[in-house]
Amino acid sequence: MSKPAEFIQPPNTLRLKVGGAGFGGIDAAAIARAEAALKDLSSQFGEWLNDEVNKMDAARAEIRTKGATAETLKDLYLRAHDLKGLGATYEFPIVTHISASLCKLIDDHARMQAPLFLVDAHIDAIKAMVRDSIREDTHPVGRVLVMELESRTTEHLATL
Repeated sequence: MSKPAEFIQPPNTLRLKVGGAGFGGIDAAAIARAEAALKDLSSQFGEWLNDEVNKMDAARAEIRTKGATAETLKDLYLRAHDLKGLGATYEFPIVTHISASLCKLIDDHARMQAPLFLVDAHIDAIKAMVRDSIREDTHPVGRVLVMELESRTTEHLATL
């Protein structure tokens, strides 16, 4: 005689981690405190963003000095990747957008074939956006720059 099938229902631990009915949910007070802390720090965003842009520009200077090597381009990629993550946080989503395009251009598989004039165009665009306080890609100049950089990047990558 065979035993009847037994169904085991594992506990829903995801619900415990993210909250849900009967599990306390998300602490709204903690979120409010985090938002207030971020607002307090926002006065420093401009300085921090400029620091990151300067680091990226220094990485570009290394390419000009030492040449476009796997090492120098990787350093530039890491700086662009940092800006991709920080742009929106620092209230410059257009910097995130342009940095994402630059990252795509100099990603691992395409790094050594990246045309340096297009790398320069991305960096110069980021610097101009920060300098002129163009924060969104809805700005007429910002929109044209983003579209052109993405178009040129896509065209280049299609040739690889």
